[in-house]
Amino acid sequence: MAEDSDAEKTEPASAKRLEQAREEGDVPRSREVATFTVLIASGCCLWFAGDGLVRRLTAVLVSGLNLDREQIFNSDVLLNRMFTDVVSVLLTCLPLGVAVMLVALASPLLVGGWLFSGKAFMPNFGKLNPIKGLGNMVSVNALVELLKAIAKTIVVGVVAWMVMRHQTEAVLALALEPLRSGSAHLVSLVMTAFMVIVGALGLIAAIDGPYQIWHYANKLKMTRQEMTQEAKESDGNPQIKAKIRQMQHEMSRKRMMAAVPTADVVVTNPTHYAVALKYGEDSRGAPQVVAKGSDEVALKIRALAEENHVAILEAPALARALHKHTEIGDEIPEALYAAVAEVLAYVFQLRAFGKGGGVRPERPGKLDVPPELDPLNPAAQTAPDTNKGATQ
Repeated sequence: MAEDSDAEKTEPASAKRLEQAREEGDVPRSREVATFTVLIASGCCLWFAGDGLVRRLTAVLVSGLNLDREQIFNSDVLLNRMFTDVVSVLLTCLPLGVAVMLVALASPLLVGGWLFSGKAFMPNFGKLNPIKGLGNMVSVNALVELLKAIAKTIVVGVVAWMVMRHQTEAVLALALEPLRSGSAHLVSLVMTAFMVIVGALGLIAAIDGPYQIWHYANKLKMTRQEMTQEAKESDGNPQIKAKIRQMQHEMSRKRMMAAVPTADVVVTNPTHYAVALKYGEDSRGAPQVVAKGSDEVALKIRALAEENHVAILEAPALARALHKHTEIGDEIPEALYAAVAEVLAYVFQLRAFGKGGGVRPERPGKLDVPPELDPLNPAAQTAPDTNKGATQ
């Protein structure tokens, strides 16, 4: 059952799959919407500009029928006259053609949007497969297209019949009208019938547009297995990512351990936490945390410090505060300046004593650690976290 569920395309297409489909030239398209927009635009242009268009074409026709003697007996003059008339017709119809072309170019914005894909021009020999072609002929999409064609024929036929029936008396009355007014009335009747029939096609387009969008989304649906595989390809295999994170963590720990011998002092808790601090004599900033850790890592830091003769000072509250509120490479928080200064003063005095000068210093007593910085202090539960170090 689980395998059947994974094989079913129940998940919506991901952004990556939609982008791949667009790159291959696969977007939702509705021929009915495109046909309707072009026809309705043509009808509107003829409705509002038809009178001027007819007058200009009539003038060109009348001019073309008037031939003088030179044009009749000189073929060159006649050809020039014909060329002039053809150019006049083209210029007269140019605004209508431009308007229809613009509408045809804009109609894809209604469903699918504009798309320019070079892959769509590449030859696809898979489309020449006769078995696949027969499968497409008996597919659900082919049945829908057949039903749509039948519905369009019925709707247009019924609407055309109703328009003709409504205009029967007006058409018969044309025989009693003068030629000029009758011709204008006939054009008006034809345009009215055309616009009504095109309006009926608008009903088909209004249904086909959303259907094509739904069909496109349904066609690109993915199985759960495909979603999982795509996530692996996009984000990487989780096991590999975990291995990389582990390696990065190990490298970071090695760099941290390599910095322990350069520290001035290691503050411990005494075994649960260990924080190594470094303060260069020429440094203008606060002491830095070069290494920190808890439990086993803390023991390793302490062992390295002993091997490299780095001073170790047990100061539980200070160690806990430093471990909680700093990261490696951070300067210590301003609130701990006084406590750390006392520790470093002890370390530097201890070094001087080791070189044979002065009196052996006494270990610092209770250090001035603000209660809200100590994780074990109840005041730290309600106090906001301090800054993890001044700007380096």
